[in-house]
Amino acid sequence: MKKLRTPERLMNELDLARISKLTAPFPPELLEAIDDSEVITPQEIPSDVITMNSLFTVVETESGHSNKLMLCYPNDAEPAKGYISILSPVGASLLGRKAGALAQWATPSGEQHFAVVKEILFQPEASGDYTT
Repeated sequence: MKKLRTPERLMNELDLARISKLTAPFPPELLEAIDDSEVITPQEIPSDVITMNSLFTVVETESGHSNKLMLCYPNDAEPAKGYISILSPVGASLLGRKAGALAQWATPSGEQHFAVVKEILFQPEASGDYTT
């Protein structure tokens, strides 16, 4: 008997369409996020899932340090201010994760990092914005 695979991530179709149009190379974490996600309409996305332009907090498992981040498109990225590009390993690893989920990514030197999504502070879809 074949087991049904429960997706670990949810992605809305508008985010996927916009991400697919980006021309820069996708990090392996983004390809994995796309492959591992169930794609649904923006109206179906639960409010505890990280989508594009979501503001959220993560807690690094190694240090316990908490960070407030916003997942954004490359042109809006400002890592020093917490605006994390979807094309970065960190941003790609967080896309589609629910509050409470563990994200993992590798730095350019190959070092592995882990963080738990603590809380979604703002999500466009939860506020009724299905087009941003």
